[in-house]
Amino acid sequence: MGATNSSVVVREVSLNFGAVEVLKSLNLDVRKGEFIVLLGPSGCGKSTLLNCIAGLLDVSGGQIFIEGRNVTWEEPKDRGIAMVFQSYALYPQMTVEGNLSFGLKNARLPRDEIDRRVKRASEILQIEPLLKRKPAALSGGQRQRVAIGRALVRDVDVFLFDEPLSNLDAKLRNELRVEIKRLHQRLANTMIYVTHDQIEAMTLADRIAVMRGGIIQQLDAPHAIYARPVNRFVAGFIGAPGMNFIDGTIEEAGGKPVFRAGDARIDLSRYSFEGRSEAGRKAVFGVRPEHVATGEAASAMPFSAEASVEIVEPMGSDTLAWTSLGGQNLSMRADSEKAPRPGDRIRIGFDPGRASIFDAGTDMRL
Repeated sequence: MGATNSSVVVREVSLNFGAVEVLKSLNLDVRKGEFIVLLGPSGCGKSTLLNCIAGLLDVSGGQIFIEGRNVTWEEPKDRGIAMVFQSYALYPQMTVEGNLSFGLKNARLPRDEIDRRVKRASEILQIEPLLKRKPAALSGGQRQRVAIGRALVRDVDVFLFDEPLSNLDAKLRNELRVEIKRLHQRLANTMIYVTHDQIEAMTLADRIAVMRGGIIQQLDAPHAIYARPVNRFVAGFIGAPGMNFIDGTIEEAGGKPVFRAGDARIDLSRYSFEGRSEAGRKAVFGVRPEHVATGEAASAMPFSAEASVEIVEPMGSDTLAWTSLGGQNLSMRADSEKAPRPGDRIRIGFDPGRASIFDAGTDMRL
């Protein structure tokens, strides 16, 4: 069923709603104690996959193993998992303490064991002062802490999070994100977390599974996905602001591969191709805005060119400036204190070795 150090194993799982194929022969191995994030746009199948692992949806094909047991047809309560949902789903008539202990009382745990678990969860999540309050007297962030606490008291090996922070405002989201990361470091339990927010994914995950159309496009560490995306979709989905894409052709000049876009010629000697760089192939050159330098720093780069600044977008600590390369739009991040202004002529530059090049037809990395 997979490696013995696996906590959750998904094998060839498919799910159909009538004629619609939502998950397509999907495989995933989650290691013990790992924090995996399922990331992708709405409708990509990430929450569906989580619900299949939880047992809230029956798979159409394939198998699911949790801690070495085949749980494909087991009830959610028997799978050894705890789940935190997007909505807090707290009982309004119960206190925080009542919400935390309700499931344990139903499971007929001894009173002292229930008290021990509630005390531990409330200490970890720093909600001890709230135990006698009811949900109506709590803020959104406090309610979500209680929802996480309710999962925490179950004392299981695997925690499942379905977009738990998406109902919170940006400041609270950032605060609770840090708390969840701290929680994982303290507990070292396996966690599978669904989000469409790539910042959340990059900051929380040990590994990210980027999904699209019911298929995992790439499963890797955050930096690996950021630095070497396997296809154009992953490249465009990861990173904020998004990656620049420039259409052109791969040519050969003096025995070296060169990318040509309009009047721009970019030497690709420093680029590490996945396979052969075939001359004449139509391709897309991708470079991240934060990798585009200006001024003296640009002159020192392997590729540099003169450009005219067209639009400037202040973003607080830095500024996004738009220019063009080879007749196509190119954005770059600049320090707000030294940001260029519209109409300025500047030198831009970057290292093609840090770029990503994709086949124009298949969108796969070259």
